[in-house]
Amino acid sequence: MKELSSAYGRVLIGSREDCFHKASFLAGGQRGRYAAAKVFTWALTGGTTPREWYRWCVAKDALSPGLLAATHWFTSDERHVPLASDESNFGLAERELLLPLQIPPEKKHPWPVALTAPEAATEYARQCAAWTGPHRAFDLCFLGMGDDGHTASLFPGSPLLADDGGKYFAAIEEPGKGWRLTITPAGLRACGLIVVMALGTAKAEALHRVHAGPYAPEKIPAQILKSCASSVVWLVDEAAAARFL
Repeated sequence: MKELSSAYGRVLIGSREDCFHKASFLAGGQRGRYAAAKVFTWALTGGTTPREWYRWCVAKDALSPGLLAATHWFTSDERHVPLASDESNFGLAERELLLPLQIPPEKKHPWPVALTAPEAATEYARQCAAWTGPHRAFDLCFLGMGDDGHTASLFPGSPLLADDGGKYFAAIEEPGKGWRLTITPAGLRACGLIVVMALGTAKAEALHRVHAGPYAPEKIPAQILKSCASSVVWLVDEAAAARFL
């Protein structure tokens, strides 16, 4: 894959298949860095690209037995909906990845959406800290990026971009979107490795704005990753990278 430098992390450009292969390779490599730890924490995300990647992983048997044996599964953000909902990020991962891979229930950690959103964020933070300790959000965090430059559930204008109170997780009510549960900028800075997949023509403009536009994370939330760029890898296909190449 072609690699370009950016103030927002490493940018690796290749085919969609290249990006899928690299995502699984990075996951295995990150687990290797924490080989002495019995538990490896991995936060997934939602959307069309993750769905395709989940199906690819299952079809290609892309995740090693050692990685699967150690991994506990989380999500970086979530809608405040039941897991059975088509809008649930963890529900998507459950149906397309975790159930086909026969991941046992004790290794799956969805947001506790039966609670109110603020209560769910507090409880999720407590649960995560029990596995990761007080100074780590996740060993590995997968993210996507919306056409508007949002990542996780950090949308343009979100007050969390200006002040998250140092908390790793938060609940926020987004106008027109309802309650969201999300990792915060502080939480992103507390991740071991962040992998952002941005694939397809629809991502080209947002990707250009993130990496080549003026720094304005309140308008382009994915730019908040500049604060932890040394831990960020972007996986981008040729269509999304059209304005890079």
